[in-house]
Amino acid sequence: MNLYPLAKPLLFQLNAECAHDLTIKGLRMAEKLGLLNLIKSPVCQSREVMGLSFPNPIGLAAGLDKNGAVIDGLAALGFGFVEVGTVTPRPQFGNAKPRLFRLKSAEGIINRFGFNNLGVDQLVENVKASKFRGILGINIGKNFDTPNALAVNDYLTCMEKVYAYASYIAVNISSPNTKNLRDLQEKEALSTLLAKLKQAQMKLTEQHGKYVPLALKIAPDLTKVQVDEIADLLIQHKIDAVIATNTTLAREAVKGLRHAEEAGGLSGVPVRNQSTIVIQQLSKHLQGALPIIGVGGISSGADAVEKIAAGASLVQIYSGLIYKGPALIQDVCRTLG
Repeated sequence: MNLYPLAKPLLFQLNAECAHDLTIKGLRMAEKLGLLNLIKSPVCQSREVMGLSFPNPIGLAAGLDKNGAVIDGLAALGFGFVEVGTVTPRPQFGNAKPRLFRLKSAEGIINRFGFNNLGVDQLVENVKASKFRGILGINIGKNFDTPNALAVNDYLTCMEKVYAYASYIAVNISSPNTKNLRDLQEKEALSTLLAKLKQAQMKLTEQHGKYVPLALKIAPDLTKVQVDEIADLLIQHKIDAVIATNTTLAREAVKGLRHAEEAGGLSGVPVRNQSTIVIQQLSKHLQGALPIIGVGGISSGADAVEKIAAGASLVQIYSGLIYKGPALIQDVCRTLG
């Protein structure tokens, strides 16, 4: 049952953020009415990554369900894993509206949300209330008013609170919508952050009696030297995976289009090539030392194959879901086999 082709024209008549909010409400309603049980799960080969068993390699990227409000509904669409967040220690409104824009002809999205969320405590309550028992990633960040010198405290706070409920934890240092956040990707700052996160991971493993993998999410706007430096640090600090990539600040692929000059991160088809290049660079440097989760511009099964061929073990989608609907999950699964 694929109702998205009917719903899409109506959703695209609305302001982009209103359509997003309505989609979340619609999923919640579909959960309550049991309609999601009618969706046929895709058949795909399972994958063993980060010591976890993924029923299929297609995940939902962070950003759609920032507060973990509709985990069950999203899982029912056929994802092999769901990543919620980004969540911060304290609730925050994010940047001023409007802050979400469609670039329809390019199948792109620009957002400058700024980690709007209800805070880590609310996310934990939502996760506890969900029935989902599959692979759940929780994406963590820092509050906008926390200086970078103290950012590690925000990440540690979130990590400690979500650890018991996460299958893996994604560390977001690459959103372009929190001022100076991407500076944490610089070599010295990143090494310090990763060392403290790894130390906390070991302590929490002992405390909870389970090992929860750590994944680092990086930007597509990195030089080859920066990618190599990050890869070295990931190996050095024994980080479990890398997610490549977040949204881009580049606009070459959408130059001249309506909304192209809006501030924020560009996702969807326009970031596909940049993301794939970073995956290739990571794969070459890492030489299998840790897995790569490929995300950025996947709008077809062929795009997912491209990411896997570049070196990714798993893929994630978000913007493609907006343009193609849940049928994209089936398409990717069918193509990957």
